[in-house]
Amino acid sequence: MLHLGDVFPNFTADTTQGEINFYEWLDQSWGILFSHPSDFTPVCTTELARVVTLVPEFKKRNVKVIGLSCDTIESHNDWCKDIQCYAGCNENEPFPYPIIDDKARNLAVKLGMVDKDELDSSGIPLTARAVYIIDPKKKFRLSILYPATTGRNFDEILRVLDSLQLTDKAKVATPVDWKLGDDCMVLPTVPEENIDTLFPQGVTVVPLPSGKKYLKKTPCPDV
Repeated sequence: MLHLGDVFPNFTADTTQGEINFYEWLDQSWGILFSHPSDFTPVCTTELARVVTLVPEFKKRNVKVIGLSCDTIESHNDWCKDIQCYAGCNENEPFPYPIIDDKARNLAVKLGMVDKDELDSSGIPLTARAVYIIDPKKKFRLSILYPATTGRNFDEILRVLDSLQLTDKAKVATPVDWKLGDDCMVLPTVPEENIDTLFPQGVTVVPLPSGKKYLKKTPCPDV
């Protein structure tokens, strides 16, 4: 069972871009692994098409993306044409990210991506719509598990990436519904005597009935 903060397990897999060793493929980038129940399914097609259109946004954030679906490479390659068509791209262009062949569901099971409540026509549990974010140190940083019937929100995934990358560099947390550029929260662990140095843009203490001064806002750091 994977837990946040664990070292993400390395693996070797066949993909639409050849065999990869996950650590070597990731190198010094952030990585997102998306899992899917099977090819030629409607929700999955819309999701992977969205990833195609967002590749420039992921690249700006030093993020590599990789998909996983429980079908063969041959099936994936045919499906990629539909995905590119839905994304409004030329199907003759190279597909911009790899998709893992996990026909036997070995990797999905190993990584805890199985949805026990959603079954296929044979009664076998479907692979859930997992979103796993791994940082350049190969640490497992985020997990979102959508049920097989519910499509992902990629605006949220980009928002989470921005938060993770910002809070790795600055002693802040990001509050509810935060987006890049919005005010952040000063971590409660920051000593009072360090606040002026760490937050030269200023800090606003939110008045509360308790009188406690734990809600401190600061402009989004420029890191």
